[in-house]
Amino acid sequence: MPDVRSFWGLINLIKNRKPILFAVPVVLAQLFLSGCEDGGSKRAKTAPPPAAQAPTLTVQKPEPPKPAPIAVPPVETVESVIQRAEREFHVGQAEYQAGHMTAAKMSFDRAVGILMQGPVDVRSDERLQTEFDKIIDNVNQLEMVALKEGDGFTEQKAEVAPIDEANAITFPVDPALKAEAERELTQTHSDLPLVINDYVAGYINFFTTRGRGTLTRAWQRAGRYQDMIRRVFKEEGVPQDLLYLAQAESGFMPVAVSKVGARGMWQFMHYTAPTYGLHRSWWVDERQDPEKATRAAALYLKDLYNQFGDWYLAMAAYNTGAGNVQRGVQRTGYADFWELYKRNVLPEQTKNYVPIIVAMTIIAKNPAQYGLTDVQVDPPLQPDVVKVDYAVDLRLVAEAVDYPVDVLADLNPSLLRLVTPRDQEFDLNLPAGSRENFQLAIAAIPKDKRVLWRYHRVAANDSLGSIARKYHTNADAISKVNNLQGEDLPPDTKLIIPVTTSRAVAEGAGSYSKHPSRYTVRKGDTVLSVADDFAVPAEKVRKWNHLQGNTLRAGRKLVIYKPLASGQTEPAGASKKGKSRKKTTGQAKK
Repeated sequence: MPDVRSFWGLINLIKNRKPILFAVPVVLAQLFLSGCEDGGSKRAKTAPPPAAQAPTLTVQKPEPPKPAPIAVPPVETVESVIQRAEREFHVGQAEYQAGHMTAAKMSFDRAVGILMQGPVDVRSDERLQTEFDKIIDNVNQLEMVALKEGDGFTEQKAEVAPIDEANAITFPVDPALKAEAERELTQTHSDLPLVINDYVAGYINFFTTRGRGTLTRAWQRAGRYQDMIRRVFKEEGVPQDLLYLAQAESGFMPVAVSKVGARGMWQFMHYTAPTYGLHRSWWVDERQDPEKATRAAALYLKDLYNQFGDWYLAMAAYNTGAGNVQRGVQRTGYADFWELYKRNVLPEQTKNYVPIIVAMTIIAKNPAQYGLTDVQVDPPLQPDVVKVDYAVDLRLVAEAVDYPVDVLADLNPSLLRLVTPRDQEFDLNLPAGSRENFQLAIAAIPKDKRVLWRYHRVAANDSLGSIARKYHTNADAISKVNNLQGEDLPPDTKLIIPVTTSRAVAEGAGSYSKHPSRYTVRKGDTVLSVADDFAVPAEKVRKWNHLQGNTLRAGRKLVIYKPLASGQTEPAGASKKGKSRKKTTGQAKK
């Protein structure tokens, strides 16, 4: 074995001379090997002499190759981040001016994202904060104008969930109405256990008086979805009469949103939805997909029933979460909803939630008694479904199949915007019988143009010029893509409109006026703010005026070449003197 004295000497050496730590493994290995050699020599005395061997050669192991140095990407400067954000913002402005609201929204969001993901936090750098505020303020102004014109690039308008209205009300019991409901219940067939008590009777009174409008609107919309809901619930082994949970929750409105953010026909919260396969992106929220959300609701309710063994407790847990219901059961010792109700161990909204659903179910199961037979229900939705793996504007789809865009939006409630997603396959719902027309029409539009290009049906007074002006394009482009001969446009002809993007102009690849405008710098101006007000890239302002950075001295004269839109020519006699500009809201904040 190794020499102990030498070993402890090594330890002392290590303690006293730390710089030799790198040699410890080597020395220890040498001690160990020397010990092994000593032991080997002792055993050799009793063994027969070894045969002659070739001399041992000491082979030094080659040193392992040094790893290649890791390339460290250069750290982006605040100035370059601002410049990138400015470029994207100006792209958005150009798209906005061309009427491409979806493309504008995407560019504005990218501009904000560039600032948010920069090398330092926006709030910790005055330059980033100023740029951030300017972009947000300007986007808000543009959006207000767009919304006033009936377009805009915000999410679809949500509907208020009816459950919020009913939950906020405690309605008195009508004894006569309660007695009649009790008699009717003896003849009512349901796969969900139904009871009549004062809590339920109060809501029956509400929905047949003050809340009747809510009830009848939901009853009308139920016709669109109830066949689908019953089919899915049957497939998943859930009581089919639980479909009235959706009537109470959302009034069968796929775009219903509650005050706490639950969304869709089945009012899923964002944190529960992914557990049951419902996902959200910038383009799509599957909580608003009627069939996908229905299947998710069935699975969720079945899981809750398996946990509690009672459909009323499952409904309560669907509203407030399984943990709250479980704690109520543990505190009281009762696995019964009505006992938990009386002992006040559930949230107030959950106490009302189950009676609302039971009341809705009893009314729906007895439509004649409650005057619903006169309400004309909507026919079941039976759309043509086409799988698309590209982005397409619903306005183009509507023009392709000759239906209003509202119809297309209503058939595709999971689309948060009027465009299908770019990064995933999407089941596009079309009006029944329109699949073939869509496929023929969309085939004529290049795949990468299906967000920008449009169809236009020629009216009696249309000309190529008037159509070009309407879509911010030019007559030659329309004529070329449609193979037109001359200016004659027969009414009712459907034309492809090759709407051109202004991205190239915004990024500096377009044309600019040959005659410069002159601008006198004011106090508070920066290169970015001036570029913004003249709708030109900041890099162009720097290049034209031999500038560095973003600061400007008040009183300095700047040269600005104004951008020309696609197809625009400079007006005759254009002045070389630019007019003084007005301050924008974003500029005034600086």
